[in-house]
Amino acid sequence: MSDRQQRIAALKDAAKKRILILDGAWGAMFQRKGLEEADYRGDRFKDHPGQMKGNNDILCLTRPDIVSELYDAFFGAGADISETNTFSATTIAQADYELGAEDVIAINSEGARLAREAADAWTEKEPQKPRFVAGSIGPLNKMLSMSSDVNDPGARSVTFDEVYEAYRMQVKALNENGVDLYLIETITDTLNCKAAVKAIQDLEAEGMDRLPIWISGTITDKSGRTLSGQTVEAFWNSVRHAKPFAIGLNCALGADLMRPHIATLARIADTLVAAYPNAGLPNAFGEYDEQPETTAGMLGEWAESGLVNILGGCCGTTPEHIAAIARAAEGAAPREISERPRAMRLSGLEPFEIA
Repeated sequence: MSDRQQRIAALKDAAKKRILILDGAWGAMFQRKGLEEADYRGDRFKDHPGQMKGNNDILCLTRPDIVSELYDAFFGAGADISETNTFSATTIAQADYELGAEDVIAINSEGARLAREAADAWTEKEPQKPRFVAGSIGPLNKMLSMSSDVNDPGARSVTFDEVYEAYRMQVKALNENGVDLYLIETITDTLNCKAAVKAIQDLEAEGMDRLPIWISGTITDKSGRTLSGQTVEAFWNSVRHAKPFAIGLNCALGADLMRPHIATLARIADTLVAAYPNAGLPNAFGEYDEQPETTAGMLGEWAESGLVNILGGCCGTTPEHIAAIARAAEGAAPREISERPRAMRLSGLEPFEIA
């Protein structure tokens, strides 16, 4: 058994024994650092046109010291799993910064390498608590399910093939550089997610190592739907064919508003359920005020109620939040995976079941 196969086996074994902890918000931590344009540019992009500040993924190349420091902070706070700093590392998203394929491959490769190095160091330090790396595959700034022109419902600014190729490039670089699983996250458009899943499956069919897939959608408001209009159950029916290691929700909502949707997933999903909400909703300045004890108190109740298998934090959550969540979940049994009667389950915006 290879080292990677051993890590995947250890991940699955750990998930059977306890609630696993994911890291928190990378953006919030980079903001804490007070980084300037020069930090984002480094020497590599010193003369690159346009603004680079705000492109957090590029810090894997220009300030790897800070990226590694944040891995240590989250693993030290109790995270079992940390994401690669590659949330927007696709050719489509990076085109906003006039970066191309070579840069995207470098970001994903270095992001995975830095994460692998940190996880291995923490596993060596605390072998009773192995650490794992999730390859972060974030949403795009272009959607396949929704029009790019309010006057033309059929208009799209991107094709399925273009989205597929963008994700394929990212997935390949993450896999080749040591991630343990994929995290397709903050999904606003289910069709974009399907393109990422197909990219993974096609690469595996061509001989790439098979890794667990974690899919995390986003409920954008109190309507209880994704941005492309699906309910939680319809979303699950749409991606269930991927046989994900975990299904869950993140971002957009705080824990109080996310709970009923996580409860729905806990009832219907025949796999692990994961949740990493924001630290409440942003204030008028776009900042998150919810304190670690408040977030952890709500997520601790989810753990005690048997709703989840993985917990973590999204926007506004710091290592202090993750440490508090880890303490709140400690000792709670992981959710037992649901068994539902066999049926044909379809979806559009709503779920449709034929018993």
